[in-house]
Order: sequence, then C-alpha cells, then structure tokens
Amino acid sequence: MTSRISGLLRLSVLALMVSGSLMKAEVRLPKILASHMVVQRDLPVHVWGWAEPGETVSVSFRGDSRATKADELGQWSIYLSPGAAGGPFELMVKGTNTVTLSDVLVGDVWVASGQSNMEFEMRKAATAATDLPKAENSQIRLMIVSRNAAEYPQTDVNEDPAGNGRTWAASTPDTAKNFSAVAWYFAREIEAREHVPVGVIDSTWGGTVADAWTSLTALGADPGLAPVFTARGHMAEREPTALLREKYRQQLVDAAKAAGKAAPQFPWHPLFNMWGPAMLYNGMIAPLTAFPIRGVIWYQGESNSALERAPLYERLFRTLIEDWRNQWQIGDFPFLYVQIANFKSTPLEVWAPIREAQRRTLELRNTGMAVTIDVGNPTDVHPTDKVTVGHRLALTARAITYGETALEYSGPAFRQVTQENENLRVWFDHAEGLKAEGGTLTGFEVAGADGVFAAAEARIEGSTVVLTNPSVATPVAARYGWENNPECHLFNREGLPASPFSSEK
Repeated sequence: MTSRISGLLRLSVLALMVSGSLMKAEVRLPKILASHMVVQRDLPVHVWGWAEPGETVSVSFRGDSRATKADELGQWSIYLSPGAAGGPFELMVKGTNTVTLSDVLVGDVWVASGQSNMEFEMRKAATAATDLPKAENSQIRLMIVSRNAAEYPQTDVNEDPAGNGRTWAASTPDTAKNFSAVAWYFAREIEAREHVPVGVIDSTWGGTVADAWTSLTALGADPGLAPVFTARGHMAEREPTALLREKYRQQLVDAAKAAGKAAPQFPWHPLFNMWGPAMLYNGMIAPLTAFPIRGVIWYQGESNSALERAPLYERLFRTLIEDWRNQWQIGDFPFLYVQIANFKSTPLEVWAPIREAQRRTLELRNTGMAVTIDVGNPTDVHPTDKVTVGHRLALTARAITYGETALEYSGPAFRQVTQENENLRVWFDHAEGLKAEGGTLTGFEVAGADGVFAAAEARIEGSTVVLTNPSVATPVAARYGWENNPECHLFNREGLPASPFSSEK
C-alpha cells in the first residue's frame, strides 16, 4: 500500500511539473479572438487569455494600449476604449512573445443559436444556387462554434474535430456554404442597410432543447423549472436501454449491409449529453460571454414540443433570455427569435403552445419575433426557404435595434378580444391593411365559458377581425392557427403574416 501511495505521489508531482511547464507557455488567446474577427462597436474592446502567472501582458489596438499582469492561474483580461465602426486594424498582444491579429473589423456582432433550422447550412437552402456564388463580402465575417456538450462552463470553444480550424473568416462561397443560412441572410441584409461590418457567430446544434442552452445557475434558481431535472432523470433511467437498442440497431444495419440490402431506418432519438440541462450552454455559449456582442438571433422550439415539455416552454424560454443577458453583462441586448413554422408533427408533439409561448415572450424588453407560419413545409421539419426567415429577422432588427421607427416589421399581432353580443372582436397591432391572402379567413375559433373551442366565421373590419359561431351563444375566448400545421391567411398590407395566438390567460 505504501509503495502504491508513493507511486501516486510521484505521478502527482510529475503532473504538477507538466502543468507548470504548460503554465510557462507563451501568451495565448481564446479561439474567438482571431484574425478576421469583428469586435463590437461602441463597447469596450475586451481582450483576454492566458500567460505565465505574474507575466506582464500588453494589448494595443487603434492607438490605444494597456497592460496588466496574469494572475496566479495565468489568466489576464484587458479592456480597451470603445470606438466607431471601421477597419481593418491590427490588434497586438505582447508578453514574452507577441501575438498579432490582422484584418480586424469593428462593427456589429450577432450570435446565432438554436437547433437545426438555425443550423441549416446555406448549401441546402432553396436559394443556394443563386446566392452562394455571390457570397463574397469582406464586410461580413463568419465563425462556427464546434459542438461541445460539457459538464461545467468552458473558458474556450472546442477545436474543430475535422481539423478545418473553425475560426473567423470573411464571407465567401466556400466559407458561407456550411454556415447557418438564416444567419447569413440576416447578416447580408443588416450589412447592406447599416453599412457597417457584421460578424456572426454560429453556435447551433440540431435536435436540442432550450434547457440544454440555459445555465445551471438559472435553471436551479427557479423552483418552477424543476420538471427540467425530472425529465433529465427519466432520460438517465432510460439511457442503458437506449444504448442496448443502438447496439442492436447497428447489428441490423451491419446484417443488411452484409446481405446487400438497404439499411433499415429507425426513429431519431437524442444523444444523452446533447439534452442535458446546461450542457450546451457550458460548452458553446459560456466561452462566448466575455466577447461583447450587439445581440442574439435564435431559432429553436421544435424539440421542446413534446407533450410533457411544452407547458414549461414559456417559463424556460424567458429564463434562457434573461440568463444570457445576465451572463454577458452588457445590458438587455436585443434577443430576436423565429416562431416555429407549420409542420405535420406527431400527435405526441404540440406546436401551437410553443408558438404561443414564443408570442408571449415578446413581453420581455428588447425582444422581437419573426413569424414563419406561412413558409414552413408541412412534410419537412426543415423548410428550405431560409431567405424569408433571415429577412424577417432583419426587419425586426432594423426596427428594434437600429431605430427604423417608420418600418413595419411585424405581421398583425394580437392585442385583445372584446365581446359584442354573440360575437367577439379581435384587435391587432401592426394591422394596417388587414387582408386574407391566398384564400378566405380560416383558422379562427371561439369558446364559451366551458373552454370548448369551435371553428368560427371571420370577417375583417378595419384593423380588427369579428368572429361568430351560432353554436357558441356567449363566446369569451378566441384563438387562431391553433394546430401543428394550420392554414393561416391573415396578413397586413406589408405582406407579413399574423402570429397564431390564444386569448386564454
């Protein structure tokens, strides 16, 4: 036993010696700080990294230079003066060695995050053949964060497992093809309208739940979010069976291949880590929070549409937004998101309550929502029209973030419902020129005190819609588009669709 302990001590001393030698390594920056990046205009420029403990590190950028010493863990952090959009510039970091970042622009930085419809690459978009050849734009800079599910908050993003060095790069047909199509179209419009460099960080993972993108601190602070951890417990209990099933499936695939047959198809199910509470926040968002940004664009919700998860989504989504704002510590930055589209999902998924949760989240300050109920694909959860989605997000940004006050950026938005004898009148904001586009008004329902909804006849009167159903003598509630794949024809003059809604509290 003594010799074993002695051996362990020797290994520990060796590990300390190795770590000590690593600590004496040259000044190093996180991967998000790299040549060709965009840093946020009008906010202090944050530069940080690692060096030998006690080492003096200086940073120079745009004529501003400051110095500090690395702490006992070798960490250092410097803030430089804010400035207006421009560039390219050089950013120089000096310690025992010198690191020079070239071609650095100053402009607006947006984080694009969520699941597969935000992850959906430009090369797959319906408009890729037309737009990718024209993707050359040195004023748009792109960065993709490699997937990483981590148990605790990381200080740096993962290396690209394919060895392609996913770091900042100017937009070209080659760099844009694997980038988020929604985010690229958003960036193209913002750059063209605002005439400032735009950097977008693509931090996405298809098939993921919102709880995985929220910190444990935020999730644990709200007792109302306890079901998140209960769901995780159920998933953990089922994981051994899931692993056995995967092994069995692989055997079936191998057998089919050996027999020269087509591989059998199996229902998709998530990897255990990718749905873990805070796991994606830890690995793919926490490393970004030291980097000042203009705002976030978000597209997610489909994976939270399961019957047992959907009722929690409004509370969870609000928590995620407030959590990210707290973590970045730069105020209530714009958080703009896409309402999930129309899709013939399974009966075990309820998309209408997710859309309603997203609509109600607009109560949070500095949020905006792009409605896509008219551009989904009923038979494909990944519709290929991403240019419309990116455009509607950009409209929201132009109005909310960039101050285009005269711009109509939203479709008709439910305000309230009032009773008029046997009818209900639905009032809308953003309702100039209400019209039924592509057909008659469908998808409206009314309910009496019993809460049972029935289809209603609907007619437009000015900026309102009047609903009636003779079988509901005293209607008290209305809703619209309350299906997974509804037919929605209510638009405003600008051709923007109304969001599905329910007037029920």
